[in-house]
This record gives sequence, C-alpha cells and structure tokens, in this order.
Amino acid sequence: MKRFSQLALPYIVWAALMLVLPMALIAAYSFMEQGNSIISFSFTLEHYIKFFTDPDFLLILWRSLLIAVKTTVICLILGYPAAYFIARSGEKVQNALILCVTIPMWINMLVRTYAWIGLLSEDGIIQQILGLVGLGDMELLYTEGAVLLGMVYNFLPFMILQIQTSLSKMDHSLLEASADLGASPVQTFRRVTFPLSIPGVINGITLVFLPAVSSFFIPKLLGGGQYFLIGNMIENQFITVGEWNFGSAISMIMAVIMMLLMMAVRKVELRNRGGKEE
Repeated sequence: MKRFSQLALPYIVWAALMLVLPMALIAAYSFMEQGNSIISFSFTLEHYIKFFTDPDFLLILWRSLLIAVKTTVICLILGYPAAYFIARSGEKVQNALILCVTIPMWINMLVRTYAWIGLLSEDGIIQQILGLVGLGDMELLYTEGAVLLGMVYNFLPFMILQIQTSLSKMDHSLLEASADLGASPVQTFRRVTFPLSIPGVINGITLVFLPAVSSFFIPKLLGGGQYFLIGNMIENQFITVGEWNFGSAISMIMAVIMMLLMMAVRKVELRNRGGKEE
C-alpha cells in the first residue's frame, strides 16, 4: 500500500498543479470585483447576478444546452446501430470497422472541422451534389445545421466506441437462452441486449454531451460567428472583452451544471445496476 502511494504521488502533484489550482483561481476570480487581484480580494456576487438577470445570457445558455441535447440524441440514434453491427461482426471485421471509426480521431479536431468549411461552402462538393438534384440554392455553411453537423461528426466516435465496448462484453449465452425460451429477435433486443448495453449508452451520452455543451471552435468556424454558444461567450470574455471575472463566473456556472449532470447520470447508472454507490 505504501509503495502504491509513492507511485501515485507524482500524479497527485500534477493533478493539483494542472487541475485543482486553475479551477481554484477561476473560482476566486469569479467572486472578485472587476480588476481585482488575488492579493486585494474583494468578495462579490455581481458577476453571477449579471448572468442570471440578463435574458441574452440565459438565451445563449439555453441554446447551448439545446444543441448539446440534439447532438447527443443524433449521435445515439446513429451510433447505436453502428456499434451493434460492429459488435455482432467477426473479430477481423470488427477490428477493421473500429479502425475506420477511430482513424478520423487521429487527425486534430480543428483540422477536421476546417475541412467541413470547404465541403459546405458554395463551391463545395456537397453544394455541387445538391445542385444536381435542384437543391443547389440551399444555404449550408454558417447555419445551425452546419454547427450540428460538425458536432455530430466530431463526437459520434465516442458514442460508437462506448456502446460497442459494452455490447462486446455482453454474455452471448443470454441471447441463446432468450431464443431457446421462444423470444423473438425484437423481444431479445428489448429485454436483454439493450438493458445490458445501457452502461455503454450512459458513458457515450456523457462523453458526447459534456464537450458539446461547452464547444466553442465548432460554432465559431461552422457558424461563422453568427451562432453564439456559451463556449464562445466564455472565450469572448477572456480574449476579446478582457472581463476575466465575468468569464470565470460563467465558467463556474458551466462547471456546476456539468457536475450536476454527471451526478444525475451516475444515479441513473446505479439504478440500472440495481446497486448502491460504494
């Protein structure tokens, strides 16, 4: 046990410096008056009151949560069948399909998002294809649809991999037992396969929703600055406006929202397992 503690010490120090300290500084700045420093700390709730009393800020928060929910639902609808197909494939085919899912993740997310600008632009491939069927006048870039497409494209692999892992670990003898008892494939899926895959679904939802709700460069690139989300708002407060205190307050609000969502997801997962938290 002592040996384990010694090995964990470097990670604990790294986590304290890289994770705990920055969050502590952000929390401190969020309760300071504009322009104050840590040395001359002056407590205030002005920045939190400003956020929750301004309808424009609340609208941006609601829009961010809404597009994150849309992204998560679409990823689940597209990701579950793909994960199910991969999990039911042979070992060699399964490895090849997983490789196809993960290959795009080898490329930087920013580069992948930039590629969609060329595809969705007026002279892009997608616009040209739509033009062949008489839909060439549709506006694709700098719209909510473009932002949603970029979100789904970037975060879909997280959903697929989590669900596929859960399905692959499933005891296939349960499926055989279900068939022997006279259950149809649909009944087997509804009563055996899907309940056993819920942990993967919950993990996939978490890994998609949390980065989607705080994403800032996807809306900035594919929304053209016209589709403003909470991540863009935080970036704007820190970089453009220079109001670090207000930006810190917004960051803390989002951190609390994410922690509450993770706690809710944890409770759902525990309830599904029928156990209690250790």
